Amino acid sequence: MEFFDVLNSRRSVRNYADQPVEDEKLDRILEAINRAPSAGNLQALDVYVVTSAEQRMELALAALGQNFMAQAPLSLVFCTDADRSARKYGQRGASLYCLQDATIACTYAMLAVTALGLSSVWVGAFDDEKVLDVIDVSKSHRPVAMLSIGYAADEPRERSRRALDDLVHRV
Repeated sequence: MEFFDVLNSRRSVRNYADQPVEDEKLDRILEAINRAPSAGNLQALDVYVVTSAEQRMELALAALGQNFMAQAPLSLVFCTDADRSARKYGQRGASLYCLQDATIACTYAMLAVTALGLSSVWVGAFDDEKVLDVIDVSKSHRPVAMLSIGYAADEPRERSRRALDDLVHRV
């Protein structure tokens, strides 16, 4: 798919077909994540692949009852690695750069998902502690985004966007 077609066709999907994501497609998504830019090329993030039905249900509960997360056959959890970034950039790395690294990686994943004919939705509303318990990760990591991935059960509608003259300010 051509890049601007990917941008124009990406939608947030909350209704998934009962169809697994092929391993080859998951591998390509993970490769895209690995290509995402990061501060100092430190890649101060970790990504957790969640496929078990039980853990996806627990993530849905941790995400304040967003049950589509249990319906999607796959979820990725993006966590910061503040210590990795802090070693080079100090407090700014720990509080900002690792957060940017994780969210850029999630964006790359979201666009790769679309290019592969899959659908996703970015999930940012969740209880951090519960998510860490589900993925069984140290409290030194901070979950900042989850991406539910699968085949859309129906065609999502296009949503309106702000006009560029309202969004962009030339200085």
